[in-house]
Amino acid sequence: MEVTRFAAPLGAVVDGVDVRHVDDDTFAAIQAAFAEHHVLAFPGQSLTPIEQKDFAARWGPLQRHPYNGTSEHPEVMRLENRGKAKDPNEHWHSDMSYEPVPPKLTMLHALEAPELGGATAFANQHLALAELSDTLRDQLRSMRAVHSAEGLARLYRQDPAEAPRAVHPVVRRHEERGDEALYVCRAFTTRFDGWRRNESRGLLDFLFEHSARPDFQARHEWRAGDLVMWDNRSVLHYAVHDHGDDPRTMHRVQVQGQPTA
Repeated sequence: MEVTRFAAPLGAVVDGVDVRHVDDDTFAAIQAAFAEHHVLAFPGQSLTPIEQKDFAARWGPLQRHPYNGTSEHPEVMRLENRGKAKDPNEHWHSDMSYEPVPPKLTMLHALEAPELGGATAFANQHLALAELSDTLRDQLRSMRAVHSAEGLARLYRQDPAEAPRAVHPVVRRHEERGDEALYVCRAFTTRFDGWRRNESRGLLDFLFEHSARPDFQARHEWRAGDLVMWDNRSVLHYAVHDHGDDPRTMHRVQVQGQPTA
């Protein structure tokens, strides 16, 4: 197994591993690399949905998406290019932060990838928090924010009033690493808990822009067979839709995390 960083802020490529056949020592090394780099890419993986689920289940119980899943494998969400206007992932977000217990990690397997474009961008939220002033960090540590899937519900033609909602700390402590990260995102964070939306807007807009600064970012350029996993407690991500109608087909699974507070 060889681990090579692919960007300064975060991310590494893991070569020499077939995730279908990982012994305990290798899995421990993968866990250590994931804790250090937040995003891991395993190229050249040929996985059935069951094999992908089996590898993901080594990290914890699988978590279903509230709006999608294949009929045969409810824990697997199939993502296909339906055009830029219908792309639900072209925004900075942490997956399913609107759930009371969000997933700790997401794992995406590329069945088809465009010849050019279609990258996923990631932004390191440990760095985002560290680059704030001491005064603002201290203030944010005492605050919580409301996360809602109402926009996602509209996209899937569901009732926004029934969409999942949750309240989480604005500064989240990583359960395994022990350090803190900023935990808000433009896609799902609607306001600060106890604040009105108009009162929240100015500070939230600043945090949304700050959290995705270019110096916190890395990108993964997809190839068919890539398996990429990322830590939703540590990073935001953004699916860049710059590939027109070219096929981009992925299987996605999530692993359940722990309560944020």
